[in-house]
Amino acid sequence: MSNIDNSNVFKDIQNNSQLEKLVRRSNQIGSDRTVCNWGGGNTSSKMVIQDFRGRDVEVMYVKGSGSDLASMKASNFTGLRMEDIKPLMERDSMTDEEMVSYLAQCMVDAKAPRASIETLLHAFLPFQHIDHTHPDSIISLCCADRGKELAQEIFGDRFVWVSYIRPGFTLSKMIAEGVAGNPNAELVLMEKHGLVTWGDTSEECYAQTIKVIKEAEAFIEAHVEQEQLFGGEKYKALPAEERKRVAAAIMPVIRGAVCDSKKMILTFDDAEDVLTFVGGKNSAELSQVGAACPDHLVHTKVVPLFVDWTPDTEDVEGLKSRLIEEIEAYKQRYADYFERNHNDGDVMFEAAPRVILIPGVGMINTGKSWANSRVSGALYHRAIAVMRGATTLGNFVSLTENESYNVEYWPLELYKLSLAPAEAEFSRKVAFITGGAGGIGSETARRLVQEGAHVVLADLNAEGAKQVAEEINAVYGENMAYAVKMDVTDEEAVRQAYTEAAIQYGGVDILVNNAGLATSNAFEETSLKEWNLNMNVLGTGYFLVAREGFKMMKAQNTGGSMVFVGSKNSIYAGKNASAYSSAKALEAHLARCIAAEGGPYGIRVNTVLPDAILQGSAIWNSSWRNERAAAYGIEPHELEEYYRKRTTLLVNIYPRDIAEGIAFFASSKAEKTTGCMLTIDGGVPAAFTR
Repeated sequence: MSNIDNSNVFKDIQNNSQLEKLVRRSNQIGSDRTVCNWGGGNTSSKMVIQDFRGRDVEVMYVKGSGSDLASMKASNFTGLRMEDIKPLMERDSMTDEEMVSYLAQCMVDAKAPRASIETLLHAFLPFQHIDHTHPDSIISLCCADRGKELAQEIFGDRFVWVSYIRPGFTLSKMIAEGVAGNPNAELVLMEKHGLVTWGDTSEECYAQTIKVIKEAEAFIEAHVEQEQLFGGEKYKALPAEERKRVAAAIMPVIRGAVCDSKKMILTFDDAEDVLTFVGGKNSAELSQVGAACPDHLVHTKVVPLFVDWTPDTEDVEGLKSRLIEEIEAYKQRYADYFERNHNDGDVMFEAAPRVILIPGVGMINTGKSWANSRVSGALYHRAIAVMRGATTLGNFVSLTENESYNVEYWPLELYKLSLAPAEAEFSRKVAFITGGAGGIGSETARRLVQEGAHVVLADLNAEGAKQVAEEINAVYGENMAYAVKMDVTDEEAVRQAYTEAAIQYGGVDILVNNAGLATSNAFEETSLKEWNLNMNVLGTGYFLVAREGFKMMKAQNTGGSMVFVGSKNSIYAGKNASAYSSAKALEAHLARCIAAEGGPYGIRVNTVLPDAILQGSAIWNSSWRNERAAAYGIEPHELEEYYRKRTTLLVNIYPRDIAEGIAFFASSKAEKTTGCMLTIDGGVPAAFTR
C-alpha cells in the first residue's frame, strides 16, 4: 500500500501531463467493453496543482457523472480539493443528498461536471491512481453464489471482498477500512458490482487492472464446458437470411406493442453469443434472475422479455401474436414491480421491455434513439458474458428486487439521464424519404434530423444517398441517417428497402414520397415511352412506395404521416408537359384516396405543391432545363429569373422551402390535417387552387 507523498508529486503538473495520462488510461479502459460497461466505471488521479491564488493544492481528478470512459476528454473530469474531502472519513454516515451538496463545494472549477457517484470511493483510498471497472470475468465471480470462496482460489489473500451495498458514503468507507485492514490487498471485489484496483503511476494502475482481470478470465476459461453452456443447446439458430426475414416481419409489430405514450427505435442483434444464449436450455429461466450489474438497470431494466417460441415448428404470424400478448404481460409485470417498490414522488418509466430475446432469431432492443437502443443491446451482451462465467463457476445470483428498484430509480442515476438533450418534435420517429440524394430529399432529411428524426434515404443513386447519409451522421451522430438503393418502379426493390428500414430502426413513422423525374414535349410529340416513363416513376412509383409504407404503419398501429411531393403542375396544365402534369395530378389524387382510407388508422396523407426547384435538383440538371426554356422561348440560364418574375411574391423557391412544408405536415402541428394540398410556389396565380 502506498500513501500520497506530497513532497514528491509529479514535476510536470503545470502542463497537465498527469491529467492527460488519466484521460488516456480512461479511454484505453473504456474502449474494451469486456472491461468496462458503456457509461459505467470511473477512474481518478491525485495530483498537486496551483489554485487561483498560486498555492499548491492536492486535488483529485475523477470522472464526471454522465460521461463514458471510452470517449472522455479532460473537460469530463472534475477536480476536487482533497483537504476538504479527507475530514469526511471521520463521519459515521452521510446521505446521498448531503454527499452531492458537499462535493459541489469541494470542486476546483464550479463549471465542471458533477463528480461521479463513487467519488468518495476514490478519495478515501490512499492511492495516487485508482480504477473502478466492471469486467465480465470479475462480475462473473462477484455474481457467482460461491464467489468469495472462488476468489480465494484465484487471488489468495490479495483481495478485499465487500458485500453488496449501493454506492455512496457507506460503501466508500467500507472499502477504505477493508483495504486498511489487509496489508496484502491489491484489489477490491464488490459483490454483484465490480472491481477496484490502484497503482503508484497511471501506467501501473492500468497494468494492475488488466492483470487482475486476466487472472479471473483464465480461471473461468479453465472451467468452461462449451457444450454445457446455459444448460446445452435447446434451439438451433435459424439461417442468417431467415433470421433477418423474421426480424423484419416482427419488428414493426414489436414497435407498436412497446409504444405507450412514446415511440421507440428498435435494433436487431443476432451475434453469436446472443444466438447461443437464446438457444440454451436454461436461458429462459436464467434470464429472469436479474441484472448482471447495477449499471445495466437503467438501460436494460431488471429482466428482459424472453419469448417462448419454437423456431422449428411455429410460424411468424404466430410469433407476432405471441409478441403482442407477451409484451402486454411484461408491461403489467413491470407496473406491478413499480407498485411494490416505489417511493413517494417516483414516476414510472416506460413499462415496455428494453431487451427482447427470441430463440433461433436473436435479440431486439428498444430505446428512445438508435444509439440508446444500441446501448441496451451492448449492456445485454455483457450480461450474457457474466451469466456464462457465473454459471460456469456455480449459480448466477443478482440483486434482490428491491435492491434493483432502488438502483433503477436512484436519483443519482436518474441525474445522468437528465444530462441527455431534450427530445424534439421528431425524436423517436423514423422518416423514409425517396429521392433522398436529391435537393428536396436531402434538405428534408437534414430538416427532420435537426429535430430528432432518424431517416432512411432511398434513392436509385445509391452513392449520392450514401454521401448525404454520411454528411448527416457526421453532424448529428452515428446512424441517424441510413442510405438504401431503391428503384421506385420495382415492387421487390421497394419491399426490400422497407425491410431494411425495419431492420435498421424498427419501422417507419413518416413517409416522404419525393422521387421523381420530368420530361417536356408538345402533346402530339409525346411518345408512349415518355408517357409510360412519367406514369411509372411518378404514378406507379408513388403507389408502390405508399402502399408498402401504409402496410408498415398499419402493422405498427401507432399512426403515421405521409407527405407527397407533387407539383404546381398537379393542379395546373403545364405547357408542353402533358405526361409530367398528368402524372403529378395522379399523385395528388392518390394522396387523397390514401388519406380517406388511412384516417381510421391514424395515418395522415398530405401533399406539397412546389414549383421550379432548380437548386440541387437532378431533374433540372437534365434535359428538362433546356426543354422548359424552349417551351417559354428563353435561354436556359434565364429560367431562374423567369420563374421568379412570374410569382406574385417575386421570389424563387428553394429545397429548404419545400422541406419546411414537409416538416409541417409531418409534425404535431398538423396532427388533425389530412387530404390537404399546400402550394409552395411563391404565388403562381394560374395554379391557385379553386
